[in-house]
Amino acid sequence: MIVCRTKEEVYALINESTRLKQVLGLVPTMGSLHEGHLSLISEALRHNDIVWVTIFVNPTQFDNKKDLSNYPKNLENDIQLIKKISDNINVFHPSETEIYDGKPFLKKYDFNHLDLELEGKFRADHFNGVATIVSKLFELFKPSNAYFGEKDFQQTQIINRLIDIEKINLNMIICPTIREENGLALSSRNKLLSVKNKDKSSIIYKNLIFLQKSFIKNRNKLNLEKIKSEINFMNDFKIEYLEIVNNKSLQIELKFRENESYRAFICVNVNGVRLIDNILLN
Repeated sequence: MIVCRTKEEVYALINESTRLKQVLGLVPTMGSLHEGHLSLISEALRHNDIVWVTIFVNPTQFDNKKDLSNYPKNLENDIQLIKKISDNINVFHPSETEIYDGKPFLKKYDFNHLDLELEGKFRADHFNGVATIVSKLFELFKPSNAYFGEKDFQQTQIINRLIDIEKINLNMIICPTIREENGLALSSRNKLLSVKNKDKSSIIYKNLIFLQKSFIKNRNKLNLEKIKSEINFMNDFKIEYLEIVNNKSLQIELKFRENESYRAFICVNVNGVRLIDNILLN
């Protein structure tokens, strides 16, 4: 394993990979790795000659400075977890100055309203920040394949749009959400939950499964308000949103159409920790 801190180090290795005509897979992360990240890395390892994992907590996608400072970090542990998968994986862990060539900046994109729905209503410029850093990583690595998790489905659609906007030649692979035993979607933020609240958070996935079954049975008789009330009734739990949207446009439709697919998205604030999840309904 090689851990690079500078772009120059990365360039040297990528030039060698290009010379050898190796297929490069990229797994962008913000570190504090868990089994969800490791599943992406394992998938990349199966289908590429060389795999790069980036570990960088990107400041431009945080609209809340406290959330940024509280984001869990443990580089040494992350590297050990990656090594357990394979030594044939490279890591890029740059400083803010290195990756942004100075002070971090935000680039604005036209995502055709994809960034204004769901998470976008609660996190100003979040997806512009995501796109800014992902664009820089795509430009640096020029990967054949890039791997992202379905838990952040809205983010994957934003990145798909970014690929179209910047005419980037790569395949984006969306991998299934990995979950705790109680169904809670794995997230680095789960480490900030108390044991009690982590256990209680099983209610999120249970209600997504309930919605999926209800949608298949009778999509015109869904009661989202009942689910919201049930979750809001729990101590420390507050629903930020629960929506059913078109799987492509991510917009709410007045009537469900038979030839369209739909997805439920949820965000629950658990004592200051935002937990997001989603499920394809049909």
